[in-house]
Formats: sequence, C-alpha cells, structure tokens
Amino acid sequence: MGQAAAVPIPPGPTERAIEGLLSTLRGKAIRPSDEAYDAARRVYNAMINRHPRLIVQCRDVADVVRCVNFARDEGLAPAVRCGSHSVPGFGTCDGGLVIDLSGMKGIRVDPVRRVARADGGCTWGDFDHATHVFGLATPGGIISTTGVGGLTLGGGFGHLSRRYGLSCDNLISADVVTADGRMLTASAAENQDLFWAIRGGGGNFGVVTSFEFRLHPVSTVYAGPVLYPLEKGAEVLRFFAAFMADAPRELSAFFAYLIVPPGPPFPEQLHMKTMCGIVYVYSGDLETGERITRPLREFGPPALALGHPAPYPAVQSMFDGLLPHGLYHYWKADFAGNLTEPAIAEHVRYGPQIPTVNSAVHIYPLDGAVHDVAADQTAFAYRDVKFTHILAAVSPEPGPMPEYREWVRSYWSALHPHSAGGAYVNFLMDEGDERIASSYRGNYARLAAVKRKYDPGNLFRVNQNIRPAAKA
Repeated sequence: MGQAAAVPIPPGPTERAIEGLLSTLRGKAIRPSDEAYDAARRVYNAMINRHPRLIVQCRDVADVVRCVNFARDEGLAPAVRCGSHSVPGFGTCDGGLVIDLSGMKGIRVDPVRRVARADGGCTWGDFDHATHVFGLATPGGIISTTGVGGLTLGGGFGHLSRRYGLSCDNLISADVVTADGRMLTASAAENQDLFWAIRGGGGNFGVVTSFEFRLHPVSTVYAGPVLYPLEKGAEVLRFFAAFMADAPRELSAFFAYLIVPPGPPFPEQLHMKTMCGIVYVYSGDLETGERITRPLREFGPPALALGHPAPYPAVQSMFDGLLPHGLYHYWKADFAGNLTEPAIAEHVRYGPQIPTVNSAVHIYPLDGAVHDVAADQTAFAYRDVKFTHILAAVSPEPGPMPEYREWVRSYWSALHPHSAGGAYVNFLMDEGDERIASSYRGNYARLAAVKRKYDPGNLFRVNQNIRPAAKA
C-alpha cells in the first residue's frame, strides 16, 4: 500500500466543519495527515486499498449519531465497520467517512431469560466468550473474528443453524441509527418493517449499534474433521448429500476441498497435501454425537478421521489462524437446491485445483431450522435451498491473485447453471445490482420500499446496495 500522504483526497468538508465534529466526539478521529491513518484505513481483505476522508473510532451511540448527521449534512458516503471482514471492502471507502464501531464491545448476558445484548463492534469471539460461561450460544458463523453486525444483517449461518436457524432468526431486537439521525428500536413490536428488513437486508437501513439475541443451551460439542483422498471426491460428495438429507438437526457438517494445514491436529505426512473432507459439529448429547457421526469417520475409508468433545468457542475459532487480517481475497458463491450429478462433476473438476492453504471450497447445508421460517418472514429469502457454496481464493501475496481469480471465476461459471440463482449476500463481492436483486428474490421490491422510508437519499450505499424505490 502507498503512503497515505501521497494520496489526493477529493474535496469535502472544510477543516472548520471537521473540527466542529471532532469537538463533539468521545471516540478518536483519524485524518489522512495523521500518523495512524495508514494502519486505520486497512481492512481484512488486502486487495482493498481505499482512502477515506475521515475515520471515526466511535466510543458510544452518541458518536454514531453525530457521525451519521455529519455524513448526511456534508455529503459524505458513510462506510460502517464492525469486524471489517467484508471482502468487497464495505468497511471503508474513498473520500467518505468510516464509522468504526469496533471499539463498542459491551455485552450483557441474561442467563435466566437466555438473552444477550451485544454492541455493534463485537465479534463472534467476543460474543461466544461472554455467553459460553453460562453454557449458552446462538448461531454465529464459523470464524470467531467475524463481526456480529455484518454477519447478522446479511442473514448469518453457522454450525448451529440446522438446529436453531440463522443469526437473524434469533434476533429479538436491534437499536438502529437511521439516515435522519434518529435512534430507533426495531423488533416485532416496534418499527416492524425495519425489523423485517435488517434480518438479511444488510447495512442498507442504518447503523445498528446493538443486537439482542435469543440464546440456546450449547456448551461442549462433539466435532472433528474427516479427510479423504482426492480421488474419492465424487463418492464423498454423494455420501455427504445423502447423509445430510437424513441427519438430525443437532448435526452440522460441511464438505470442503482443502490443502491440509502444516500443523496439529494433522499428521505430518498429510501436511500441505490437497484433499477433500467433511468438518462436522454435533451440538446435542455427546455420546449420541459420537454415534451419529461415526459413519462420517468410517466412510471411504478416510485418510484421517478425528472426533472429540470440544468447547463450542474452540470450534468456532478453529479456522482463525488460517484467515488472519491482511490476506488477499477473491470470492464467488451461490445457493444450490441440491448437489446434483452435474454439479458434483464440476466440483470434482475444479475443486482439486484449490491454490493455497488459506483458500476455501466449502459446501454448507442450509436446511433444518432455516427452512422453518417462511421466505417472506425476513428479508433473507432463500428458505428452500439445501446448500450454499463458497469458492474463495486467498493468498498471502498479491502476485498470483489474477491466476487465482480466474480459477474462482471459471469454477463459479461452471457451477452457476446448476445453482438456485442468487447467493448469500455475505459471500458476494461487488457484483452489481442484478446480482443483489437475484439474491433477495421476491423480497427485493419490499426491501426497496423500506429503504425509501428510512433512507430515501441512499446515504447508506457502501454495502450490497438496495436502491430506494421510486415514489409512486
């Protein structure tokens, strides 16, 4: 990345206006001339190299309200940052205002009511740390450094979703700062249209400063990876699809093509070897979990079959070391109705070409409790598909990324005719309006109407943007 001082900043607010904002804040404001700027502007995906006019590391809701009002009044596009995992780079912008929530990490757990409220800057690691001591959890992705906010607003699935639904399905209420600077509570009882929209509609409708979640009794789970030789890929995919079709909801498992990481728990003879595998997590009774998952460890036979009890937060963080901040990412994704034979053939063709140990080809199940919610009950519309896949090229270096990007694109193009049409918005890159609309199906028009009500000027546009509906 170049030095921040050498990058021209487009015209914007006067220094007097900026100083006026800074005088009202409790948090830290960082400008391009500040020594901390170059580090503060960096985000998770190193391919993103943007230069905001101002970065505000908010301390409280008052800071957020003042930032939203400033951005609106001064004509700046705000980018909202939580865990900053947004691979398209929506946690930053060129010439705009970054509203950085990452310092707002308060969490309050009510173990009697089985409810937790988390501030907008929390990661799932923060959340799991706070709830695990009470033997409680809620669905929240598979990487602990992911932001609670971004994941939930896009829907949010993880190891507990077949049993307990999406993150957004477990959302009870949220505090939202809207484009006009108001603080609104969105819930089943208040601002119901806004509550509907933020459950899958992304950051289009305001800055969510806190989330209230329903919790479930989850503490120790039975989990492990099972690895198979590449030549078994088609057989394993067929077995995986059939096994998951009848699996109890307590079981989550995903199929992967991977390069085996060079460290424990993997034996040295498998280090850096390209293989296929299944990673599973059983969140019910441990003895039952050992029995239910035994077919996964016996099929093949596998090259490696591990399974053991583990604390849920440990399972949630097991991929963190492979995906630190600062790597170069390019992703594409789709929903799939099922794993058809033509789709399996394309996975077998392209999956073994996975380029790096950090890269991922994952096929996640999206059934069970996810299907209990009607497609129009939340903004998240794909309630009838069985799987979603992600094809992610990830590299420590930028040089090979054009080649890796072409692998992802070719792989996706081969699979897309066998897909359900749209994609999980948290897996989308910056792919255009039609791709966004297809990912919301029949809910898109309603989302555009809610957008017109709460953000008619499209202030919150640094996201998978849903444009406000035109006035009738």
